[in-house]
Amino acid sequence: MTYSKTHPSAIRHARDMLAFIHSSPTPWHAVASMVECLQEDGFSALHETESWALQPHGRHYVIRGGALMAFVTGGESPAETGFVIAGAHTDSPGLRLKPHAAHLSEGLLRLGVEVYGGPILATFTDRDLGLAGRVQKRTENGIQTQLIHIARPVVRLPNLAIHMNRDVNEQGLKLNRQTELNLIFSGEEALSTDDFKAFIASELACAPEDILAMDMLVRDTQEGAIWGAREEYVATGQLDNLASCHSILQALLKVDAPRQTVIGAFFDHEEVGSESHVGASGSFVSDVLARISEALFLHGADALRARARSTFISVDMAHAWNPNFPAAYEPQHRLRMNAGPAIKYNASQRYATDSESAARFIHWCEEADVPYQQYVHRSDLACGSTIGPLVSARLGMSTVDVGAPMWSMHSLRESAGVLDNWWLTKVLDRALEGG
Repeated sequence: MTYSKTHPSAIRHARDMLAFIHSSPTPWHAVASMVECLQEDGFSALHETESWALQPHGRHYVIRGGALMAFVTGGESPAETGFVIAGAHTDSPGLRLKPHAAHLSEGLLRLGVEVYGGPILATFTDRDLGLAGRVQKRTENGIQTQLIHIARPVVRLPNLAIHMNRDVNEQGLKLNRQTELNLIFSGEEALSTDDFKAFIASELACAPEDILAMDMLVRDTQEGAIWGAREEYVATGQLDNLASCHSILQALLKVDAPRQTVIGAFFDHEEVGSESHVGASGSFVSDVLARISEALFLHGADALRARARSTFISVDMAHAWNPNFPAAYEPQHRLRMNAGPAIKYNASQRYATDSESAARFIHWCEEADVPYQQYVHRSDLACGSTIGPLVSARLGMSTVDVGAPMWSMHSLRESAGVLDNWWLTKVLDRALEGG
């Protein structure tokens, strides 16, 4: 039997996506990775503390912590054409170090963590784990933020042997968040808790006393891979939701001289509810829209007219049907891997899709010659949510929730279809190109 491999363009897209995800272990690294691509494509920085002067077809971006807004101004007034916004989130569930993480225990230097969002904790055990984040340093010119990415294995969460946990295969691995998630950092005798800060300082080439504070995350050091007999799948961490960020970014970079003003919105803190100054429930998106409107001389009713004509596309990963667990899925809405992006519905508005916004997305799929699927969660299982309902309510915009299907959402090692993210990018190309 001869196996035909996945479309070469989809493979190239997947390799680029995996490289993007590997270089983006934290929300702040994700923003930095996107800014690098944006700058190469002629986007220039704007700052919220400064005045903005915008021209038609200008290419700009704005950073707020782990959140980013990038846009291309249209050739026509938004009062007549509206905005087209595609949004995703930069954060992923996982483990984050406590401020006083380092502590000594039985000759071991261990690091205490908090659980961020809803990760599958068992998937963090027995993995080669690194650290990444941002550090606030004292310098001669004041406080400076520096990113840090330790991509080699430096910490570990050892599992308990089955001889001491005989029911693990029947009952599952259950970890106490306070006592059983402490990471082993070093085993040398007579270590001091100050040695962890010294280690971080050595990575940054600064003095330990110059480190004032840090946000540090645990990350898997294994790089992403393409797998399957036909190279039809990808495996890596943080597919939820950096794969969606990558698709929006790639589509935005292809926008040339749009009629409408098009925006890529990338928020932090979605996994913990979005209630922050960098989250979708915060003011970032409305602040940037107000600044764009003012710079384009839209005031009062004209600014409201622009929003009324606008569309928001909430892009977040979706649950692909897992044949080992068929009872977990709504029988009439099983998502297949490599069968197209999913349109997500929920009657309780956990997703913001309605028939009007769904029809618009289906039309874009048809124009892009891309297949699509429709997803509904089981009625007797709690449904997750996205930034879609939050932004839709805040801005008063018609919204569709969509995403590429994936397996093992919130695992340290997730999987998705090579074709689906490529197809999703093609649909977003059409949406941002023509509105």
